[in-house]
Parts: sequence; C-alpha cells; structure tokens
Amino acid sequence: MAAGDRQKSNDLFTALAHPLRRRILRRMIAEGSEISPRELAACLSEPLSALSYHVRVLAECKAIKLVRTKQIRGSTQHFYRPAIKAEWARSALAAAERRGKKDRSRGEERG
Repeated sequence: MAAGDRQKSNDLFTALAHPLRRRILRRMIAEGSEISPRELAACLSEPLSALSYHVRVLAECKAIKLVRTKQIRGSTQHFYRPAIKAEWARSALAAAERRGKKDRSRGEERG
C-alpha cells in the first residue's frame, strides 16, 4: 500500500466506506464492552486475518481504541472499544443497522 493510500485509509469517512468495517463497529457498539478481533471474527463469521486487518484500519483512524492486551499461549490478544466521536458517523452506523433489520424482516439479506 502506497503512503498516499495509507493516509486515505486513516480517514474515518474512507474507513467507514467498507461494509465489513461498518459491521465490526456495529458489533462493537452492540457488545457494549471490550472485544478482541478473535471474538469479532467468531461473531461475524469472518476469517481472523481479514478481520484483524480491518480492525487495524479502524484503530489507525481512531474509530476504535485499544484498551488492554492479554498474553495467551505465547501470543498477545488485543481488546478494543469503539471510540467514534463524530456524530455523523454514529448516526450513519445506526441508520445502516435500522435499514438492515428492516430488510431482514422482509426476508432480504444484506452484507
């Protein structure tokens, strides 16, 4: 990834353009407590490697915050909490969640 591309990924607006990142944030907000990428991967049925990449992007743009680490069998597990301060971003995530629930109630699945 080029330096210019990396800078763009740090922007919250750009980061929220990816559907998996929105799903991650919605899950973290719904969880209400700290959660690790491994736990998120299990909840969202996504590969840990892909999910970890998107968690790093969200952390770089300060949408989530590392709150603690834990040593587990020779590796370090990271735990995050949502840290979105921009009201427009919170509103957008909530609106997307409401739309998704409405579509699922009609029998339509969204990603």
